[in-house]
Amino acid sequence: MGRHTGTATPYLTASLGADLRALRKSRGVTLATLAGEAGRSVGWLSQVERDISVPSFDELRSLARVLDVPISMLFGQAQAVPGEEGRVVRAGARRRIGARTAGLEEELLSPDLTDDFEVIHSTFKAGSKLKEFAERPTQEMGYVLAGRLNIWIGVRAFEVGVGDSFRVRGEPYRWENPWDKDAVVIWVIAPPVY
Repeated sequence: MGRHTGTATPYLTASLGADLRALRKSRGVTLATLAGEAGRSVGWLSQVERDISVPSFDELRSLARVLDVPISMLFGQAQAVPGEEGRVVRAGARRRIGARTAGLEEELLSPDLTDDFEVIHSTFKAGSKLKEFAERPTQEMGYVLAGRLNIWIGVRAFEVGVGDSFRVRGEPYRWENPWDKDAVVIWVIAPPVY
C-alpha cells in the first residue's frame, strides 16, 4: 500500500499517529532519530504522527523495527464504535501485542498507547515458560484471573493463583506455567513498554 492522506487504511489502528508518538517518547527517541533510522524525513514522520500521512506496510515495518516492537502493535485493532474511541475497548477489538514467544499471548486492554501506563491481558499457555530473566525500567503489577503461575522476582520465587497479585519494580523476573491449564493475568505496566 502506498502513502496517501485522508482516512486511515483498514489495517491501521485508528490511533496510529498517537501510538507512534507515545512509543517514540517512551523510548526517549527524537523525531529526527526515528525518521533517520527508518530512512524517512522528519517532516514525513511528523505528518504520520499527526495522522496526515499514512505509511506503507514497508515503512510501518521499518518504524516497528527501529522502535523494537512487533509490527502488529501498529495495526490490527478493530474500529471502535463511534463515540467509544479512546474510551472503550470491546472484547473482540483488542489489539494483539508482543512477540508471542515462550507461549505467551498478549492483548492490549488500554484503548491506545498514550497513557502513562498500559493494561495487558496476558495468557500464559499450559507448559510455557520464559527461560531467561527479563528486566525493564518499569513498575508492573499482575492480577491472576485464571490458572496458576510460577514467577521469579529478583532472587525470590512465588507460586500465584486466582485472585493473587504481584508487583515487579525494575527487577529481573521470569515466569513459567508448568500446569496443564492456561494462566490468565491482567498486567499493568508503567511506563508503557509496547
